[in-house]
Amino acid sequence: MKSSKNKIVNDPVWGFIELDSDLHLELIEHPYFQRLRRIKQLGLSSLVYPGANHTRFEHAIGTMHLVRSALDVLKKKGNKISEDEEEGVMAALLLHDIGHGPFSHALEQSIVQGVSHEELSRIYMDELNLEMNGQLSMAIEIFTNRYPKQFLHQLVSSQLDMDRLDFLKRDSFYSGVSEGVVSSERIIKMLNVRHDQLVVEVKGIYSVEKFLIARRLMYWQVYLHKTVLSAEHMMIKLLQRASDLASKGQKVPATSPLSMFINKEISAEDFRSTDLAVRKRALHHFAYLDDADILCTIKGWMDHPDPILSNLSRDLIDRKLFKIKLSPSPCNEAKINNLKEHAVNRYGIEMEDAGFFVIDGEITNSAYDAEAESIDILYKNGKLKDIKEASDINLEGLTKTVRKHFVCYPREIITS
Repeated sequence: MKSSKNKIVNDPVWGFIELDSDLHLELIEHPYFQRLRRIKQLGLSSLVYPGANHTRFEHAIGTMHLVRSALDVLKKKGNKISEDEEEGVMAALLLHDIGHGPFSHALEQSIVQGVSHEELSRIYMDELNLEMNGQLSMAIEIFTNRYPKQFLHQLVSSQLDMDRLDFLKRDSFYSGVSEGVVSSERIIKMLNVRHDQLVVEVKGIYSVEKFLIARRLMYWQVYLHKTVLSAEHMMIKLLQRASDLASKGQKVPATSPLSMFINKEISAEDFRSTDLAVRKRALHHFAYLDDADILCTIKGWMDHPDPILSNLSRDLIDRKLFKIKLSPSPCNEAKINNLKEHAVNRYGIEMEDAGFFVIDGEITNSAYDAEAESIDILYKNGKLKDIKEASDINLEGLTKTVRKHFVCYPREIITS
């Protein structure tokens, strides 16, 4: 439904974005959505790229803006899309990230284990739908891919969706990493629908190639930057330590919203509960948990009597980040044990706790997975080809999953 109180958002990436739907304005003004102003889009990446302080709030509005443009293009090419469908897919994109926790992906399984941000987004959509008397029913069907027109879901979630077109350009803009700049507008102009599937007309093939290359480069240079990985795993470990201490009855001060999760007073099953009161309680407390809670609480832990919690907290706040090494194969077990022994000696801890200071794991990067869902190129004769086959450059490297192993530890540890 169009609104009589149109509003305009001045976005540094896309310019002026018009908000002209009562439903969309009501969603944006809701406390659940306003919380996204307090969730950083790139988690701890600002510790490497100082400008990367943008939030999930502007990203969500950016995706809504892009899908409006995409819908206009598709309609002009003869694809039938009703006003209700248009409003629904825009609402789905507005809410697609509403379930993100503090620092976005960095703490995905640290606050509430066993529930993803995608599932939480859907649960929040269901809750909002109850509040709004079913106005989000179509948006939820589109979001969960249960709506008859599958191409509408692909605009929300696919290998060439509006989410990716926004975050690549937005993250590039704020981080200053120019390799992430993609021709989002060009790709959108080349979109079409065939057999209920989103396709790209052949004139847009080079823009899609650049999109895939930019996605790969942004993952290595920004999202999986080794220093960012170090900071994220330090934060994960210190929250794990806080939760462990709380479970043993030790006092671990935290802000009210964070305390509920550290003390495990709310579980993943509470969000899925059929008991309305239980579910609302979980959603309410999570909705007021944001980056500020984490940072404020960690600053308080700098003086905690537990040496593990205090040292990790102080190092993270002071940006004394762990040294991190990447390699194509797992780190030698003897090397890891040697590092742990040095951590035991330096911090006066037990060997079983050395894993809080010596952290190992793996990361993967795959820019394009044709088996999961293809990006199809539409030729003038009506034929379709997967981008990997249509491209005249070798995209095999982009389809291969690259796996790297890492180990990180305090720089003060001296190894033999």
